[in-house]
Amino acid sequence: MAIDTSSVPQFTPTGSPVLSVRDLGVDFYVDGVWYPAATDISYDLYAGEVLAIVGESGSGKSQSSLALLGLLPSNGRARGSAKLGDRELIGLTQGGLRNIRGREISMIFQEPMTALNPVYTVGFQIVETIRTHFTVGPSEAKKRAIELLRLVDIPEPERRFDAYPHQLSGGQRQRAMIAQALACDPKLLVADEPTTALDVTVQAEILRLLRDLRHRVDAAIILITHDMGVVADMADTMMVMKDGHVVERGTSAEVFGAPKDPYTRRLLDAVPHLGTSKTGVESVTHRAPATAPVVDKDVVLEATDMIIEYPARRRQKAFRAVDQVSFSIRKGEVLGLVGESGSGKTTIGRAVVGLLPVTGGSLRVGDMNMVGVSPKALRPLRKEVGIVFQDPGSSLNPRLPIGESIGEPLMLHKGIKGKALSAEVERLLDQVELPRAMRNRYPHELSGGQRQRVGIARALSLEPKLLVADEPTSALDVSVQARVLDLFQDLQREHGFACLFISHDLAVVEMLSDHVAVMHQGKLVEVGTTEQIVHAPVDPYTQRLLAAVPVPDPAEQRRRREVRDALLDASKNDLARDERKELGALARTQDEDREDLEGDRIPQQPV
Repeated sequence: MAIDTSSVPQFTPTGSPVLSVRDLGVDFYVDGVWYPAATDISYDLYAGEVLAIVGESGSGKSQSSLALLGLLPSNGRARGSAKLGDRELIGLTQGGLRNIRGREISMIFQEPMTALNPVYTVGFQIVETIRTHFTVGPSEAKKRAIELLRLVDIPEPERRFDAYPHQLSGGQRQRAMIAQALACDPKLLVADEPTTALDVTVQAEILRLLRDLRHRVDAAIILITHDMGVVADMADTMMVMKDGHVVERGTSAEVFGAPKDPYTRRLLDAVPHLGTSKTGVESVTHRAPATAPVVDKDVVLEATDMIIEYPARRRQKAFRAVDQVSFSIRKGEVLGLVGESGSGKTTIGRAVVGLLPVTGGSLRVGDMNMVGVSPKALRPLRKEVGIVFQDPGSSLNPRLPIGESIGEPLMLHKGIKGKALSAEVERLLDQVELPRAMRNRYPHELSGGQRQRVGIARALSLEPKLLVADEPTSALDVSVQARVLDLFQDLQREHGFACLFISHDLAVVEMLSDHVAVMHQGKLVEVGTTEQIVHAPVDPYTQRLLAAVPVPDPAEQRRRREVRDALLDASKNDLARDERKELGALARTQDEDREDLEGDRIPQQPV
């Protein structure tokens, strides 16, 4: 599909480059041999410019950027030249790098849970960054840290200042790390997959924040990502990497409009495009729904006014995560459940498989009522409900070969052993298109896409009637994601299971789902057919959600960004007005209470 990029404004560099890279190479020493991870990378990056480096896992895009900050592992080395202004970064001493890190070059890492220190509060870590590079007092640094937390849209920043990383959601942790990276207004910002774990609305806010930073302090940005929508939204120039080499470079308009390298064309073709899956656009991933109409089929899951609460603990009150939600899924149907972090969608998924109790209302899975069900009664349900977790690396047992992980449910629930179990494992590996020889490998020896396929094979081993897929492709490259989604559609068509597909990627949800349910702050705000939700949303929140989705087309994304920013501004204004009303009502109540107290007070009589 040709993309018209003639209306996209071009970046015009001025002055000397902020960063000048020449013949940069990265090697790793393994078993007595130096293996190249990146070779002959050269580019110039100017103030106010955003350079997107894209490619699949293992292409060398992250390692070439980590080399700029001296963050390669102990068995890695960097060669060539990388100059920040007049200073050479390659070969710089650790002391020199410490003065540059955080103040002149900041990095937003892909996984905030491992990048943030778990034993310190997020506020302390931001304050530490500020006080390391500037001579300020604790109170002033705390004030600046709270401003940064508010800037990245963390709710209740004064309270979250004292929260530890594990007490925040994935999106909130990512925003806290971005706040830390922005603390010193750096000249160069290296963003390694900065929006992978974020919802589309939060992602839109973060991208807007990075764009504002670029103009406010004239910062240069290196954006490492596999999300082509984010590239279309942010990038001025692009570099496409494959197997450690740059295969194509140019402005975003040139690369999106007329890609030259076959690998770049395959990469762009693999990207789901919101709004095209139902309109006849054919590609490797843009296909018709996997199943026929399911109106007359049996109901596999039915929720009626379902309530899920997290119990009170110490001084914290009970929290209602899901409030009177009703929906149903029939045999062979895929229901997409979308919403922001904290909307309750993952809570619903966990309740469906019996990992969380249902507090009120009704939830029936098959013939079982999940309200008040005992752990013993849940055992038969495990055969009928499977789950694919978001992070396959942490959901698989690292001490078991993948063959044992796949075969474990069969052995526990069906008693299959020996040659019969081995044959079933091989059949499941064939279904998810993994070589049988991989059955003896451990999870850490597989790529992210391969681990996700193992997770799908394990979930399907008992041929469940219902599958809960919780963000199964969020951390995958676009080409790997395309293959996994194709595989998912084929298996869903073959097995005919019902599926609750939880995701924040609305383009993927559109491609897979028959119906879509939209969650917001624990409530179901809209539910309907996929076509109706995508092309004619009714609820204002759904409209904001769809407007926030970036599409892999710079010209179209520019138009969508204007609509999106207007909707987000309107939403913020409404929220601010509501907060002012609440504060005004509180102030009036306090004044009335004060007047009542004054009226009740008996005046003293002179003696």
